Amino acid sequence: MKICVYGAGAVGGHIAGRLAAGQAEVSLIARGEQLAAIRQHGLRVQTRDGELVSHPVATDRPRDLESQDIVIVAVKAPALPAIAEHVGSLLHQDSLALFVTNGIPWWYFHSHDGALDGTQLGRLDPEQALWNHIGPERAGGAVAYTACSVVAPGVVRAGNPRNRLIIGRPDGQPDERLDTLASLLNPSGLEATVTEKIRDAVWAKLLMNLIGGSLGVLSVSPMKDVLDKPAVAGTAKAMAAEGAAIARALGCDPGDPYEGLSKLATSSHLQSIAQDLQAGRPLEIDAMFRVPLDLAELAQVPTPNLDLVIELATQRARATGQYHDTSR
Repeated sequence: MKICVYGAGAVGGHIAGRLAAGQAEVSLIARGEQLAAIRQHGLRVQTRDGELVSHPVATDRPRDLESQDIVIVAVKAPALPAIAEHVGSLLHQDSLALFVTNGIPWWYFHSHDGALDGTQLGRLDPEQALWNHIGPERAGGAVAYTACSVVAPGVVRAGNPRNRLIIGRPDGQPDERLDTLASLLNPSGLEATVTEKIRDAVWAKLLMNLIGGSLGVLSVSPMKDVLDKPAVAGTAKAMAAEGAAIARALGCDPGDPYEGLSKLATSSHLQSIAQDLQAGRPLEIDAMFRVPLDLAELAQVPTPNLDLVIELATQRARATGQYHDTSR
């Protein structure tokens, strides 16, 4: 099985390093200093069990590669429409494009059933580039629980003692490609689980992102230093309940809304969106914050606490020039 990881940042580099260390046939789309370092010194993934060093095929020209069986897309949501055609060039008719993203994915309503089936999310795919070049029928979802960061070009640090990846198809059907991918990742130390309810997994992670991400943008601090304040903790608890209500109104089970909040309260890891804020990179405001609120309005779920905190976080992102609302 040919596997390409598109995006060599913290999450993509971590996944590629795990696959390559397990002798999988993996290639990597990277750019700039990251690409140069990987070509010269290899990809280095620092884990609690030691360093994984591999030398995957790395390029910044997707068309130089053969068609892939699985393309794991680990590029953040604001950049996805711009790379849709390049991802599409890596696919054959039976390929699977697996999107490892935070927040609501662009394919969310594909094979959703009911009145919303096939609804396209204009904030995430404004020109329908993803829908047209990749197609939701070739898309899958992945939810990552890995506290990773790029500590130097070509070097990724995975801070969690336990690293997990939940993968699945929008239609919930079994897929041998996902089973094979999980069998390649599990021996490497990255626990991969195939689920028939990938949207449930999306919402379970999203409840944490709605709180940790928005408060992270406002505070630029680890959540353990934010949620130890009673006033903030009370608001965060209300935000978790509102997020869970949106999920349930859309037919999903996000699990205990306060379990993720408890994990955030002990986390010393700076949320990835706060890292992006510090680095001056575009922020995943739409996928993580605005689209969930759009879905709340669609489902007629009141979200006063989320509305307030997310509006403040969005305004900060606008003020730094790291978010532009294309739907206006």
